[in-house]
Amino acid sequence: MACQLLQGKRGIIFGALDSKSIAWKIAERAYEQGAQFTLSNTSVAMRFGEINLLAEKCKAEIIPADATSVSDLEHVFSRTMEIFGGKVDFVLHSIGMSMNVRKGREYDDLDYNYFLKTIDVSAVSFHKMLQVAKKMDAINDWGSVLALSYIAAQRTLVGYNDMADAKSMLESIARSFGYIYGREKNVRINTISQSPTRTTAGSAIKGMDGLVDFTDRMSPLGNATAEECADFSVVLFSDLSRKVTMQNIYHDGGFSSMAMSLKAMTQYNKSLDEE
Repeated sequence: MACQLLQGKRGIIFGALDSKSIAWKIAERAYEQGAQFTLSNTSVAMRFGEINLLAEKCKAEIIPADATSVSDLEHVFSRTMEIFGGKVDFVLHSIGMSMNVRKGREYDDLDYNYFLKTIDVSAVSFHKMLQVAKKMDAINDWGSVLALSYIAAQRTLVGYNDMADAKSMLESIARSFGYIYGREKNVRINTISQSPTRTTAGSAIKGMDGLVDFTDRMSPLGNATAEECADFSVVLFSDLSRKVTMQNIYHDGGFSSMAMSLKAMTQYNKSLDEE
């Protein structure tokens, strides 16, 4: 892919952890398409991840930040604008965490302190990010902001737990802030509802392997990979999507429109035959 869709574009990518993360793949693809950007993640994530390797590969500066901290976000945007000598053109929010999921707490037995942390990290951080960017006038007109979501925001999937509530809020923030930012600055805000993907964070979800197999059988095009999500994200960052905003876009091989596929039904019938 040498069409350089993002030539001259500058941005910030939040949430790249290691080579399994979608944000990592998006960073690689954005760099291949001509973009310059800074990278940001928490200090803890930076110690346990491999972000330094990505920064070296993409010639990007790392700016440590807690995305739930307004002051940290202000530093990320101000430092990025200092590096590039002006505003940015795109921002990626790829941040999510649930201690309830990690600790194996079921949805009807949540630890509410963990729950509030889930909402703050996985959704409210997106609002904080947008509010800081707008107040600092940090994004160019016709810029693009993108966050990663999941179909559990609309439909109940066993094991996704309180992250489903967080993703619902994330998508609502994209719509509500998308109207204001679009009206005033022509900045577009969208979410991608990606197929279940075997990332480091996703591996903590109960029954992940079974879920990936099921959705792949259900989807006429099969599950979308992290690399394919990166390709799609680049298009949403580019000028080719200037009039797309306030949307939750399913990037899932058609899974979201399915009720039952031939492959899934065949597998289900096999399980009945074995009884």
